[in-house]
Amino acid sequence: MTDELNIIDWHCHHVPARFELTALSMAPPSQRARWEAIACKLSDEDLLVKDMCDGVLGARVVNIPANLIADANGLVAHDTIMAINDHLAGLVARHKGHLYGLGSVDAYDGDRAAREAERAIRDLGLHGLFVDCARGDLLIDAPQARPTLEVASRLGVPVFVHPVAPQPLTKQMTPYGVVGTLFARGTINSAALIALLEGGVFSQLPGLRVVVTAHALGGLAMAVGLSSQSRAAPAALDLLRKHVFIDTQLIHPSLIKASAEVLGADRVMAGSDWPIVDDGPIRERLTDAMRQARLTDDEQHAVAAGNCLRLLGIG
Repeated sequence: MTDELNIIDWHCHHVPARFELTALSMAPPSQRARWEAIACKLSDEDLLVKDMCDGVLGARVVNIPANLIADANGLVAHDTIMAINDHLAGLVARHKGHLYGLGSVDAYDGDRAAREAERAIRDLGLHGLFVDCARGDLLIDAPQARPTLEVASRLGVPVFVHPVAPQPLTKQMTPYGVVGTLFARGTINSAALIALLEGGVFSQLPGLRVVVTAHALGGLAMAVGLSSQSRAAPAALDLLRKHVFIDTQLIHPSLIKASAEVLGADRVMAGSDWPIVDDGPIRERLTDAMRQARLTDDEQHAVAAGNCLRLLGIG
């Protein structure tokens, strides 16, 4: 069955060479060599589409993360945000059928961000939005981010609520290498998910669909676990299953199994965090992990591509 799977990788990044990769210049010395290697892959358009040309993947869903070119305060000029989305629309058009794009917006920029979100979807034809899950003391349920989420809900497009490096936790975890960094990012992604649920955003925006990374599984489990102790448990779980998708980043059978058990296999999507994480072609690792997680054949096909196509509205 492995050879029959069509895989669409939801979680892929690209940063054209025209934009300065500040994530490299600000990387701690212990991670500088790693980020230098990542930088070369991030800017390589030929590498981005190679797996589709070789038949390894059916498609990639690609984003240009503003956070990777942001200043020390996590900010990117609005004109640059617009340039990012213009570039991405051109990239997708050049590789139609191989790439689908998520428009980047600074969700914490209020109405201006919402206007850019609408432009990215309506005018540029991108298939969803890519936002940071937090900014300083703000989480994605903040009033500043509501206009962007309202646009996504109204237009029926998904929002990839992507992890950031929260401070001071990231600095505290830096001595522990990549696993420490991943822990910090997973913590803030979990916090964002809890904020959307407990802050009432899911209840107030019925058309909103968000995607979190596998890092957020801890927050998802905590929300479900605590809800199970209250009368609101069924309602909370229903909201999560209606509004939340999760990717397979850190591809591992235990994480895939837990995600499918909590949200349902129809809410889990193949995602690798390429090329930040590049452990070789995703096909063998993903199919082996899904098999070990005891997903049915239909569930494996859904996770590999079907759920992503449905979320993006692609027939």
